[in-house]
Amino acid sequence: MEFVKEFATFLHQNEVIKFGDFTLSSGKNSSYYVDLRLVSSFPHQFRKMIKNLQDLISEEIGFDNFDTLASVPTGGLVIASALAIETVKPLIYVRTKPKEYGTSKSIEGKTHQGMKVLMIDDVATTGGSVVNSIKLLKEAGIVVTDAYVIIDRLEGAEKLLESVGVKMHQLTDIIEITNSLHEKNLVSDEVLKKIQSQVAQN
Repeated sequence: MEFVKEFATFLHQNEVIKFGDFTLSSGKNSSYYVDLRLVSSFPHQFRKMIKNLQDLISEEIGFDNFDTLASVPTGGLVIASALAIETVKPLIYVRTKPKEYGTSKSIEGKTHQGMKVLMIDDVATTGGSVVNSIKLLKEAGIVVTDAYVIIDRLEGAEKLLESVGVKMHQLTDIIEITNSLHEKNLVSDEVLKKIQSQVAQN
């Protein structure tokens, strides 16, 4: 996919993806770090990413198959908001913890029993936070069958989402990105091997 090759180069050149030794929020060690929140600082590239996500959703499941977009703050919500504007779809989001004042809601936005939502997030790692959000939506009588992410780190999210009856789709994944960078001699054989072995361990 032409966009992915161009996107991979952009991510690398602007240090959205960094290779080295990192500790993730989960406490796990990783040979790379990706911070997609930086992409919105580059409006042309951000718009291109959103348009490509929109095209992928149109091709694979179609926008008629759900009523509303749903996401989780903060990374995924920025992407879902832009997508909602482009597609003129309603948007709701799930708080990681209920607000401690007012209505104490976990789900923000207009919902009703049986509504169909499409889950959007930025990066999929283990899938834990998205699955927690999906469970809250389902408890509220909301139907979730599909989720889309920009980058899959290939660390088990797909399987975990499958366990709650949700199919995960992605614009690209870490292997595809690293392969593309390796082909352009932007990362070494050593970096490629490190990423491949990290993914193989999951």
